Amino acid sequence: MNPYNTPAPAPSRPWWKTTPAALIVLALVALLGSFSFALGFLAMIAAMVAVWVLPPWRWFARLGATFGALVLLAVGAGLGGQLDDSGTGKSDAKSAGTGRASTESVPASPTPSTSKPARAADYVGQPLDEAEKQARSAGYTAAHHDAADEDRAIILRSGWTVCFQKADTAAKTIDFAAVRSAEPCPAKDGDPLPWPKMPDVVGATYNTAVKDLKQAGIDLDRVTLDDVYLDIDTPTTEEAAEDGDEWRVCFQSPDEGTKVDSATTVHLDLGQWTDADLVQRCPSAKDTTYKIPANDPDYENDDDNGTTGGSGSSDGGSSSSSGGSTGGSSSVGTVHPGSFCSPRGATGVTEAGTPMVCGPGSDGRNRWRRA
Repeated sequence: MNPYNTPAPAPSRPWWKTTPAALIVLALVALLGSFSFALGFLAMIAAMVAVWVLPPWRWFARLGATFGALVLLAVGAGLGGQLDDSGTGKSDAKSAGTGRASTESVPASPTPSTSKPARAADYVGQPLDEAEKQARSAGYTAAHHDAADEDRAIILRSGWTVCFQKADTAAKTIDFAAVRSAEPCPAKDGDPLPWPKMPDVVGATYNTAVKDLKQAGIDLDRVTLDDVYLDIDTPTTEEAAEDGDEWRVCFQSPDEGTKVDSATTVHLDLGQWTDADLVQRCPSAKDTTYKIPANDPDYENDDDNGTTGGSGSSDGGSSSSSGGSTGGSSSVGTVHPGSFCSPRGATGVTEAGTPMVCGPGSDGRNRWRRA
């Protein structure tokens, strides 16, 4: 053989341009498609480019390889569950292809938030300024007006309390009906204020009067006390409650049936007596008499005058002595133990004849006690 007539061997191709390399790329389409439809799709594009550029195939072989890449992608995605109805790949692809949300494939069920607006919070009983602040925080536009029939202007909202509210959840507006904090709410918006009426407590004990006032709806903080006698001090609320059955109401203000509003002060004029007191009734008018007659500067005891005169007429010395002894004391006749007395040092006797003297008692005030 003539070596000069032998054809030269064809140059070798790079491995990535050979037929095995193209087949490996096609196999990757199925492998990657089983894990992710997106990755498989990209591998299919790469395989199509490879079979048309790299290996020295004829055109019909390249066309068959292109179709095979599509089949491999479908097979790989199907085996990997990427084409299942419940898979995320199909759902995402559908969303991307149609431009609609993936949740549109699921029938929408009505929910409370979409079928009916949420109700507004209940602000009844709260200060008006706090109620409006919370309503605005919830997205509402707040308004207010007088809940009574007086149509008063509301200036200082912190001094008013919400009685009623009317909310429009669709328009996000709320209207508060309020009254002043010391006032009761009317039966309904626009009605008169239901002020309590003063009951008749004259002649009742203090304990009974307090119960009647509470039952009528009158605040006891607006009740003031006073005494009816010139020689008796006004008791405090605690003192009157401690001896509530001994104190009695002699006069009251306002009269029975009068409306007691927020500006009204209730006055109870009390008198106190027990079974040991000489006077056990209310006077005809306040501050006109003494509970203990001996405390009256104009009080005169006929028995005392007679005794003094007799003593003076029978014996001058005795009269002088008697005059000296009676100069600082006097006898008021029959007295009741424990009752108030005046002046200090005065003497008397009980109905049983026991001698008594006027002196400081345990409370520091002059009372009749055993001589």
